[in-house]
Amino acid sequence: MDTVTSIPRGPEDLSGEWLSHVLGGHGHRVEMTALTVESIGTGQVGATFRVTPTYAHRPVGLPDTFVVKLPAADESVRNSVTFGYRSECAFYSAVNELVAVPAPECYHVDVSADASDFVLVLADQVGAAQGDQLAGCQLDAAVLAVRALAGLHAPTWNDPVWRDFDGLAFNLRDDAAKRGLGDFAKMSVDPALAVVGAELAPEDHETLAATMNAVTDWLLSEPAPFTLLHGDFRLDNLLFHQDGKSLAVVDWQTLGLGLPTRDLAYFIGTSVEIGVRRTVERRLVDSYHDELLAGGVTDYSRSQCWEHYRLGMIQSLLIPCIAVATATATDRGSEMFVTMIRRGCAAIRDLETLALVGAPTHPEE
Repeated sequence: MDTVTSIPRGPEDLSGEWLSHVLGGHGHRVEMTALTVESIGTGQVGATFRVTPTYAHRPVGLPDTFVVKLPAADESVRNSVTFGYRSECAFYSAVNELVAVPAPECYHVDVSADASDFVLVLADQVGAAQGDQLAGCQLDAAVLAVRALAGLHAPTWNDPVWRDFDGLAFNLRDDAAKRGLGDFAKMSVDPALAVVGAELAPEDHETLAATMNAVTDWLLSEPAPFTLLHGDFRLDNLLFHQDGKSLAVVDWQTLGLGLPTRDLAYFIGTSVEIGVRRTVERRLVDSYHDELLAGGVTDYSRSQCWEHYRLGMIQSLLIPCIAVATATATDRGSEMFVTMIRRGCAAIRDLETLALVGAPTHPEE
């Protein structure tokens, strides 16, 4: 490999010369005497490494450690998720500086034309703790999360420029695409239940099937507004800083476009334990709405936001149902999907979401 111009194919290609070169290309004068590389994360759809440089001269404004993301080592995996690689690179190169959502600072991004090769150099979130999808979170952490989410939605609110944004992993541009996803959702029910059905109550089986059968009508009747969507906004993709007052949102491989409360409902429905959600969800939706208003959104009432939250809850089952039906099973993965589906089913019933599909969702204050 040309150590200063190519996209690294693996950790063996990460060197002090390469990192000095890419940082220098972004305005940092850097000279390194050594570089250590350690693998972090599970690496199922990509490979992530913590890179620690030893500087000959300590530059101002650079972190002690970086996180470098590369494609999966497995070629079959790499080629099947290029849409996600393209999406994440597009977020850091074209979206991150335009929105207020807290995400890691990006020092370098490069992606090949077919997106099978890419590299991201990010600031390491030292000391931050990853959210735990299985444990769920309490009110304080959830408020941080929904306010951060509004930082993505408010700056992209109803902006038509995003309709043709090339970086979207999922862009349901027409009715045929929406029907296609709806059909796929229906077909995912039996395979999903074959994997996790024994761990779910009979009423959850019924709710899951009814919800997936409603996806087509849900998508075809989706109301305004629209924004960029994270697409997988949940605890495992949030890093909470030690100050208890901030977080970083990661894993931007599922950028989409649609009703913003799909992200909101997906987070609350799958990342907050059922009993806690029932107690705090009104406060969480209000906190999200307050942050939208602070971000410049107008003509969007609190009652509209609540009804859209109820409607968006279908997202809490759509994502895990398709994922469990198509992903390679792991012990933690199966437990996580059971937890998410169980929580999502309860929320769908509590909020009477299915009764809203196709109904007007623009109540007046």
